[in-house]
Amino acid sequence: MSKEMEGLVAIVTGGASGIGAATADRLADLGARVAVLDLVPESANGRHFSLRCDVSDDASVKSAVESVVQRYGRLDVVVNNAGIGAQGTVEDNDDDEWHRVFDINVVGMVRVSRAALPHLRKSPTAAIVNTCSIAATAGLPARVLYGASKGAVLSMTMAMAADHLREGIRVNCVNPGTADTPWVGRLLEKAEDPGAERSALEARQPHGRLVQPNEVAAAVAYLASPRPGPRRERPWR
Repeated sequence: MSKEMEGLVAIVTGGASGIGAATADRLADLGARVAVLDLVPESANGRHFSLRCDVSDDASVKSAVESVVQRYGRLDVVVNNAGIGAQGTVEDNDDDEWHRVFDINVVGMVRVSRAALPHLRKSPTAAIVNTCSIAATAGLPARVLYGASKGAVLSMTMAMAADHLREGIRVNCVNPGTADTPWVGRLLEKAEDPGAERSALEARQPHGRLVQPNEVAAAVAYLASPRPGPRRERPWR
């Protein structure tokens, strides 16, 4: 594998498991030095610099980002991957849950990006990649809260791309389908028939299976990489 990200420093939030862990490993394979920011950093695989970070807490975010820059002297890539799921129709979640999900899935990305931007502006090849979802553009049953939060991420990504492109900072997002992550696994375990529920979930996917985290990681790495070639300065999907 080429080392096209050699010398670059990347942050991956929610990088201790699932898509985040696969992304952290992929960026490291390409030569980047990777910092994993997670609520449970000790669950990371030990390959990367891991820090506890709560994206719902601005002080926690600022401290984590500064620790990464102090350690490595620079910051080039931010992968805003931390997020939570939500189930139910519009009737099923109260105001507190709506605020909680938006605070983590949307404002969490704002906090991390805001803390990182002063450092990204110094990078000759800066990039932000946000983890969005197909739920942003497709109506999924019993996912209205999650879909609304990811719709906000999609719109925010396009606005950020317009704001920061002239500063040399590329901003994109990936919109995966249902991925085979620990969160989905826990969701399936709660079903009356986990096997049947998994089969139904797989059948709902256009290619008949769940997306693998390493597939999403490959898309993130493409968008984060400084390698020359065609670019879309808008959300990738």
